[in-house]
Amino acid sequence: MYNFIRNILFRFDAEKVHYFSMNALQSLCKIGPIKSLIGSMYKPKGNVQFSIFNLQFSNRVGLGAGFDKNARYLSELESLGFGFVEIGTVTPLPQDGNEKPRLFRLPKDKAIINRMGFNNDGMEVITERLKKFKSQRSKLIVGGNIGKNKVTPNEDAWKDYEKCFLKLHDHVDYFVVNVSSPNTPGLRELQEKDSLRKILTNLQSLNSTYQNPKPILLKIAPDLTQTQIDDVIDLALEIKLDGLVASNTTISREGLSPESIEVSKQTGGLSGSPLKQRSTEVIKYIAQKTNGQLPIIGSGGILTAEDAKEKIEAGASLVQVWTGFIYQGPAIVKNICAKL
Repeated sequence: MYNFIRNILFRFDAEKVHYFSMNALQSLCKIGPIKSLIGSMYKPKGNVQFSIFNLQFSNRVGLGAGFDKNARYLSELESLGFGFVEIGTVTPLPQDGNEKPRLFRLPKDKAIINRMGFNNDGMEVITERLKKFKSQRSKLIVGGNIGKNKVTPNEDAWKDYEKCFLKLHDHVDYFVVNVSSPNTPGLRELQEKDSLRKILTNLQSLNSTYQNPKPILLKIAPDLTQTQIDDVIDLALEIKLDGLVASNTTISREGLSPESIEVSKQTGGLSGSPLKQRSTEVIKYIAQKTNGQLPIIGSGGILTAEDAKEKIEAGASLVQVWTGFIYQGPAIVKNICAKL
């Protein structure tokens, strides 16, 4: 059924379809019996809970950042069974992001290219939505993915991360520092060790002043060299970072089918099946290099239970889907959890 619906939706602009679909789900979930029915259809069955970061996850399958940038659909996504949802990327000031169109499908490769550019409503508006959601006493784990505004120079980037961290701290369960999106000019330069140290040590220092410090993770690009990954690992262990998210989208276009050639010329980050092998390699390398000391959220090319198992066997504790959700539909969490 979903394949039929997807084929129709894929005839229209990707970004418009995204909001149309989620708004439709939101409307349906406003009707109590329908929301309960959706939950009964899609929430995983059985004991699939998992504990890490001193947090209790209802299951190990989450939704990656970029899908619900503005914390508008948390209740609906919980109904679809997600064990956790990462909102954002959130920036201090609202921004429109890059020019449209900026989201492109590659159906033959079960992939997507995006160059969204941290389009979001800003930390003030998003915080108010989080407050409202948390007041419902939901048990959904919510992560806050934070970044810098496009107009902020890199030397002042740490200030933007600090602003978002302080604003969101009481309203999210963990943080992810995003310095690895390819869609904000110069952002990936912040992955260099000295720049990272300034951002992360400042956040760790702020975090220590709270009675309930929140886990802080770093999201890295799959395009890092081994030396760069080693630098990230060394710094993460040195400052006692809580974990890594591996990985963000890639700027590589290797291995795409001939049918995707024209679309692949679009600039932006590639996600989906073509990223699966590289992200797994990065996860495995980090896990082996650290002897499993550094928890990892595995992300990149997860469409099936087998893909999720591959990430976990490589060393991931949790997994995130995004493009897989688009191609596999609302049953993806239930289907993965049934075989984990």
